[in-house]
Amino acid sequence: MGLIIVSDTIKEDSIDAIKKLKEIGIEELAIITGDNENIAKDIGNKVGIERVYYNLLPEQKVEKVNELKKQGKKVMAIGDGINDSPVLANADLGVAMGKEGADLAIDASDIVIMDSKLSSLVSAIKVSKKTRKIVIQNIVFAIAVKLFVLILGAFGVSTMLEAVFADVGVTFITILNCIRISSKKSNHKNF
Repeated sequence: MGLIIVSDTIKEDSIDAIKKLKEIGIEELAIITGDNENIAKDIGNKVGIERVYYNLLPEQKVEKVNELKKQGKKVMAIGDGINDSPVLANADLGVAMGKEGADLAIDASDIVIMDSKLSSLVSAIKVSKKTRKIVIQNIVFAIAVKLFVLILGAFGVSTMLEAVFADVGVTFITILNCIRISSKKSNHKNF
């Protein structure tokens, strides 16, 4: 008698990436898989994910995602196979592991991680948070300076030089501020 078990292997950086995702604020993580209960729960235990849904067909995975969305949760789905495509397309944000991913999964996703490392998703989230922060800074700064110069102009205090600065100077400063997104500390070349 023999037994052959076929299952996905855990990617090298998955355990560390899951820990980092939790550290940056992704509080609820779940595995939604077609694997059997023992394999799914074993993988969940190894990577540190308590919520495990198993033995699901692709349409059942979509139903599970829709159920989570009805609870008011924003769902990000990560996958690389043809069977993951419906879930990736239906999630609020679909992430495909591009290097080994099926073309259909890549087409159905919003983001493609080219090196297929889960840790690259952590980098992408950090860069997006940094980008959002800088964009808000730029908008607030530009509007504040323009309003200030506009108010000065209404009272006849500002000159053409201040108006040019409020337009061209502020644009130049916001561009310089955007350069911080691609600083040396950000490692985001793989997504």
